[in-house]
Amino acid sequence: MMNTPRGTGSRFLYEPFDVANVRIDATERVFDERWKALEHRLDGIEASMNRLEKRMWLAVFGTAAFFLADLAQRILQL
Repeated sequence: MMNTPRGTGSRFLYEPFDVANVRIDATERVFDERWKALEHRLDGIEASMNRLEKRMWLAVFGTAAFFLADLAQRILQL
């Protein structure tokens, strides 16, 4: 058995290794990365919904413009 003084050698031979804190830190890093990925996906979904909303309003206004133009044409033909 080796008797190494406290001041020399690897600190891992003498200091206790706290597995719980390392696991918590790793879990927090994984959680942070998953959260960033979720935010990225949600941003993409929100952008898609905004584009869809613009298309829907364009369709609504296009339909309304068509009916108003048809109505104006019928009135002018009288």
